[in-house]
Amino acid sequence: MSASMRELGIDRLSAEDRLQLIGEIWDSLAPESEPIPQSHREELDRRLAAADANPSAGRPWEEVRARLRGEQ
Repeated sequence: MSASMRELGIDRLSAEDRLQLIGEIWDSLAPESEPIPQSHREELDRRLAAADANPSAGRPWEEVRARLRGEQ
């Protein structure tokens, strides 16, 4: 059985540190993970093209993060 968040002390990390940990865990799986299905690649390409076609539709990460943290 795997260790729990409490046993590993993850529950004591800040939200920012936990998000960083998620990224590190995800990156550690990438070489061993399944290849990205072609349908997912096509959807990513579609979304990137839509973002490139209308860059003003998005918001800067700093603005989104501030809003999520209730700083705005």
